Amino acid sequence: MNAGPLDAVDRRIVVATQGGLELVSRPYAAVARHVGIPEAEVIKRLKRMLAHGVIRRIGAVPNHYALGYPANAMTVWDIADDRIEALGTRVGALDFVSHCYHRPRHPPEWPYNLFAMVHGRDRPAVERHIDALARLLAADVRGHQVLYSTRILKKTGLRLVA
Repeated sequence: MNAGPLDAVDRRIVVATQGGLELVSRPYAAVARHVGIPEAEVIKRLKRMLAHGVIRRIGAVPNHYALGYPANAMTVWDIADDRIEALGTRVGALDFVSHCYHRPRHPPEWPYNLFAMVHGRDRPAVERHIDALARLLAADVRGHQVLYSTRILKKTGLRLVA
């Protein structure tokens, strides 16, 4: 779907929200005050931009270290492509997985197509979670790797300038 170009109001909404929403009880009302339009109009425009793929998501980006989960690992799995949707849905529903997604393989160096970020309070907790993932995926796993985090990276995407 093509939503066409952003108008000036859409651009102001994107610029006002791309660094994060205010931590207030009505964050869209705060955006509306900043942009100078009614809250309902902000919500309507954001829904339209989401529906047309102009923006991909509105969601929290937690700092797991600050929340007390300093042990983190990206697990990567080689799963048959015809099983990826069903298994990915089950993995993504686990409370210790913050995000789970399908990525293209790059054989022969990178045969993995299912990625799942696992969090824990310490390395043994993360390893227990990885074991649980391995049991869940069981016979469907053709190989996997674990990539432990050593530091938090800046989590930002493309930014519009005002």
